[in-house]
Amino acid sequence: MKNLLLFFLVISFNFSNAQNNIIENLLVNNPQYFSTVLSNIDTFEVQIIYTQIDRDRNNFPNFKTYKYRVDPKKYFYPASTVKFPVAILALEKINNLKINGLTKHTSLKIDSVRSSQTPVEIDTSSFNGLPSVANYVKKIFLVSDNDAYNRLYEFLGQEYINEQLHKKGFKDAKIVHRFIPLSSEENRYTNPIIFYEKDKILFKQPEAYNKKNYFFDLKGTVKGIGYLNSKDSLINKPFDFSNKNYISLEVLHNLLMSIIFPETNKKKFNLTSEDYKFLYKYMSMLPHESKKPTYDSTYYDSYVKYFLFGDSKENIPNNFRIFNKVGLAYGYLTDVAYIVDFENKVEFLLSATIHVNKNKIYNDGIYEYSEIGLPFLSKLGKVIYEYELNRKKKFLPDLSKFKQNSNLITQQINYEKNFINTFIFFNLIMLKQF
Repeated sequence: MKNLLLFFLVISFNFSNAQNNIIENLLVNNPQYFSTVLSNIDTFEVQIIYTQIDRDRNNFPNFKTYKYRVDPKKYFYPASTVKFPVAILALEKINNLKINGLTKHTSLKIDSVRSSQTPVEIDTSSFNGLPSVANYVKKIFLVSDNDAYNRLYEFLGQEYINEQLHKKGFKDAKIVHRFIPLSSEENRYTNPIIFYEKDKILFKQPEAYNKKNYFFDLKGTVKGIGYLNSKDSLINKPFDFSNKNYISLEVLHNLLMSIIFPETNKKKFNLTSEDYKFLYKYMSMLPHESKKPTYDSTYYDSYVKYFLFGDSKENIPNNFRIFNKVGLAYGYLTDVAYIVDFENKVEFLLSATIHVNKNKIYNDGIYEYSEIGLPFLSKLGKVIYEYELNRKKKFLPDLSKFKQNSNLITQQINYEKNFINTFIFFNLIMLKQF
């Protein structure tokens, strides 16, 4: 009896251990894809989070999350993934202002009051030729537009961004700079902004300055053996990331869950149902599907979709939708995604980061993105997808909430065009008066 009990305990332990290491098992069991990275895993700084989703009979989601080498105190450069929380906070701030007539589609003007700032009056990528929070959010998700992020950073302000994230429980985050060459002090200042309709100013925001400092005791903020400075001179010293943006993979993953499944998460953002539809649309839209802004073939389907398709420039099949945000810079590649296959009723959340910088020199543009980074993330998405495809589920998900067909996209585009075209000519004339 004792031996039988011991046998079942061993079996139970081994099963539990296998489940806890599901990501590692998938990596190890697919050496044709992952042997290069696994043979030197510390150098590649890989972190992975995978969440299974099981629906009940009412389609309510339940989650089981697995992690591989995840350490919120181990620094990686998040690059453009920081645009994700900034986009969400910008939509939320519009709602929090509670100003009659002020929406994400409202035209805005960004002023400049110091040499480090640049003004904005027009935006030729929008339907009416004027800037708006909505159009900046679109461009962030469609092609990871840097200027769009910079402008939303200026609308929010450095202090607001960080305090709001920390207040909501996303504490492992420090967003302190735009994506243009500015000093730490210059990034503390953000431009004056005016929102207006016709000749009426709806909201006027003065220049802001953040006096607060955000310090995190992180591992690995000093990296490599050298870097190229602003004059392209090689500096033979390690590169210091301590003044760069920081956000942990767990925060990014949990932020995504908050947006995709707001009904299950206590850390809700103050977003309307229309805001969520707007986010789902542009988080998953491919560049060629966008009518305004428009993008040429340079922006192929997987331009900002690394999982499953990142190692190819072929078209993504219509049954797939990926709601995500990627980042790529300084040899770091990161993707945070909710992946759906409508045809086969597959859904899962996957977040991962990898570092590729063989020569250990930063800012030289020599990184193994196409050789190692993108193939790793693409194949990671594929093996998780195959696992999900064969995973038994009691109830298949109803994914209609996330389905964006061409008719819906066209309807939304026409709605936006009709909504703002009424004031195009008048707004352009009145712009000079502010």
